[in-house]
Amino acid sequence: MIATRIRLFLLVITTVLWVLSTVSDSLRFDIESGHAKCISEEIKSNSLTVGKYSVVNPNGDQPLPESHKVTVKVTSSYGSSYHEATKVGSGEFAFTTAEAGDYAACFFAEDHTPATTMTVEFDWRSGVAAKDWTSVAKKGSVEAMELELKKLYDSVIEIQDEMYYLREREEEMQELNRTTNSRMGWLSVLSLLICLSVAGMQVWHLKTFFEKKKLI
Repeated sequence: MIATRIRLFLLVITTVLWVLSTVSDSLRFDIESGHAKCISEEIKSNSLTVGKYSVVNPNGDQPLPESHKVTVKVTSSYGSSYHEATKVGSGEFAFTTAEAGDYAACFFAEDHTPATTMTVEFDWRSGVAAKDWTSVAKKGSVEAMELELKKLYDSVIEIQDEMYYLREREEEMQELNRTTNSRMGWLSVLSLLICLSVAGMQVWHLKTFFEKKKLI
């Protein structure tokens, strides 16, 4: 019993550390003028998600050239728009997801002559990583250990919600499989009836033909 509890505790801690290391996406990528690049992430419903992006200025401290500005759109798989910015060099967004599914952040670079390549830095966080823990620590005047415990607690809650979400997805897939098997069964019966009907018509046609030819 004790060994089982220890293994369960280690499993929870490992999962928490894994979640803390994977709930955020910090990217750096290139876009050529006249092209677009989309970054997608699957997020469950009622999750806080924040993003920050900026185009690397090739001229250092000088103003960002117009050729290096991008149009950014953040949408859900259901077609809902959560953020849109036109011809910007940097920006940020924050929202709470209304439904579970894939969310995409698309960056569009306008066509330019001569062709240019711009570098975009994009930081996308959701769930526990999206919270401003520095503000939480300042407002609550908590110690470092208590702050870490708060992070772990929120991570465990998020894991629990994720397990419930996966369970719902599993039930949906099982229901889909049952429905598909039922339909395939009826389709097989229908196919068999059609084959028997065609075979019967062929037998009747051959019998009629031989009777007309007086072969039988």
